[in-house]
Amino acid sequence: MMNPLFKTLFAALACGLAGSPAAVLATPRQVYPVTTEKTQLVYTVGEDGKLIFRYYGPRLHDVDQFSRTKGYNRPDCRREANYEAYPAFGMGYVTEPALSMVNADGSLITELAFEGCEQTTEAGVEHTVFTLRDRVQPLRVQLHVEAYQAEDVVAQWAVIENLGRGEVTLQRVYSSFMNFRANAYYLTHFYGTWASEMKCIEERLEPGFKVIESKKGIRTTQSENASFILSLDAPAQENSGRCIGGALAWSGNYKLSFEVDERDHLSLLAGINPFLSAYTLGRGERFETPKMIYTYSAEGQGEVSRNFHDWARKYSLHAGMSERPVLLNSWEGTYFDFDEKVLTDMMDDAAALGIELFVLDDGWFGNKYPRNSDKMGLGDWQVNSRKLPRGLQYLIDHAKSKGLKFGIWIEPEMVNPKSELAERHPDWIVQSPGREQITMRNQLLLDLTNPAVREFVWKVVDDLLTAHPDIAYIKWDANRHVEQVGSTYLPDDRQTHFWVDYTRGLYSIYQRIREKYPDVMLQACASGGGRVDYGSLQYHDEFWTSDNTDALQRIYMQYATNLIYPPMATASHVSASPGHQTGIITPLKFRFDVAMSGRLGMELQPKNMSETEKAFAREAIVNYKTHIRELVTRGDLYRLISPYACTNNHAANMLVSKDKSKAVLFAYCTGFNRRGVRPTIHLHGLDAAKRYRLTEINKISPRKSFWGDGEVFDGEYLKEVGVELQIARQYESAVFLIEEVK
Repeated sequence: MMNPLFKTLFAALACGLAGSPAAVLATPRQVYPVTTEKTQLVYTVGEDGKLIFRYYGPRLHDVDQFSRTKGYNRPDCRREANYEAYPAFGMGYVTEPALSMVNADGSLITELAFEGCEQTTEAGVEHTVFTLRDRVQPLRVQLHVEAYQAEDVVAQWAVIENLGRGEVTLQRVYSSFMNFRANAYYLTHFYGTWASEMKCIEERLEPGFKVIESKKGIRTTQSENASFILSLDAPAQENSGRCIGGALAWSGNYKLSFEVDERDHLSLLAGINPFLSAYTLGRGERFETPKMIYTYSAEGQGEVSRNFHDWARKYSLHAGMSERPVLLNSWEGTYFDFDEKVLTDMMDDAAALGIELFVLDDGWFGNKYPRNSDKMGLGDWQVNSRKLPRGLQYLIDHAKSKGLKFGIWIEPEMVNPKSELAERHPDWIVQSPGREQITMRNQLLLDLTNPAVREFVWKVVDDLLTAHPDIAYIKWDANRHVEQVGSTYLPDDRQTHFWVDYTRGLYSIYQRIREKYPDVMLQACASGGGRVDYGSLQYHDEFWTSDNTDALQRIYMQYATNLIYPPMATASHVSASPGHQTGIITPLKFRFDVAMSGRLGMELQPKNMSETEKAFAREAIVNYKTHIRELVTRGDLYRLISPYACTNNHAANMLVSKDKSKAVLFAYCTGFNRRGVRPTIHLHGLDAAKRYRLTEINKISPRKSFWGDGEVFDGEYLKEVGVELQIARQYESAVFLIEEVK
């Protein structure tokens, strides 16, 4: 045994050497890789016992080299300037921490040391759990990392556990931290508002912070989206360059923080927004953050999108491999003004067009306060006996007689002040006692932190589906955000729990629906695109992209949306012309050609269509169901011309089957071009050695958009030489079916 005197001297010497490069090399570090088929995360345990994030990128042959990685020293103290895998506030460099808290004894410091690591693999998913403990306080943190092997996607989240007797208060508790090192950083992110959601922009990140966040509580993706694409060294390219995609699986308040520090490293924090969200944990209680999803591509942002889409179909989208029906929604065709005859006539016309599902939108409920506008009746989920004297079942039976499935609109999280529900349960409304209740769209918000309210919302759905088991589809809307916060259910000292507990309460209702009604299709709608996130999508079959159905605007919105989220979940409808939101007049072919690149639907009054228009619609719907829907559902997306970047007013994308035997090309002219300007489109994603026949569909005249219509080309020619299309005037478009010739 070492002499105590020598032991003390040795410890002192080791401590003194800890700040020198020689000491860094003297002690091998433990290396923990997290691996997919093509990519890898690498963590090490530093000399100070901290878990360090080292690398995210292409899969490496020898990760043990990280055991020799030098940790550069901070010039102002004897600590290494490494980036912890889950940095906490108090004992390191002061920046935005992943975790900050007030301990039971009032201490503000958290110092997490590595305790252990467990890795398991099941069904193509490697699950790694790093266990960290505070060196002084009774606190445990588990950092989880899931690696989806075939999809090259990873998910990170954290579980915080209070092991002490007293209460602790979490001030910040993010899902994920990463640090990147490059010569420059370019961020593609998303912005918008109602009727103009999910537009995209790229900007260079400069020193300091760039923050993407929402504090709305509900409809949190209407103006921003909790997702991004980060390009390293140069602006993002579609088919080349290093790109990292990220998306937070959470429907509540969020924050994505990008900091370029004084070392020109980029630190990323992602998770629940800490704004007014302090969360108290009692003895033995745990807090689990939402998952933050990442994918890495060495081949540009196109591969980022395809990785996300593959992952979503398998792991984060309900019935992700099932084809969605073509539907007619009643909203823009009738708004609140309908009766039985209007609806059954719409069903008759829908069936004649080849549509498969009819959805009755807002306005079908309320008796004391009939839902004839958005001013009353919300919350009173009884059928309006004046509009629908024979009830919903009469409509459902009529739909079935026409070969249609039936769907319905609900908004169960909300209530009109002028409603029986508000009269019976004023305490169920989100409110701050003594202050004015602020309405949006003439409605207030129900408090889903309250178990009684959650039970009510569950029963709205359960009673509807129990009474009418043939309802196949529910459009779940949410038309306001949290303007003022306050819960009559939560204790006074737990009011800041509202933001988290509301979203968790909503998810618990979704979970009950999925357990009892796994085959009912759900659409996530929140004034359009207010819930386009992977948190809600795990319970839904699709999302309503935007209330703006104008085809020209949808080209931009759907391009940006599909950078992160799959086309099969992107509800895209053919509406009337002039468009109800923009007043723009667009050809029916253009509207169909745009809508067919997502989940096709219609949102108009069919009786207002001419016979020529109906004939075109029937043919287009047949084309979609026969040739295109399978590619929208399971194909790979290749963006060929960006509407944001193209200088000659064109856009194009292509969906390709996994075996590369079939594809569909969509091309659009978005504005006026001078004479002779036509797009040359290079078709990526095909097999260079295969031969393909190009056939234009959805044609309205004998005129060819491409001289090679009907001819055969090999994949190499179509990629390298491309096709020049005769679409030069605004609202001209073309759709080509591309099929392998053996």
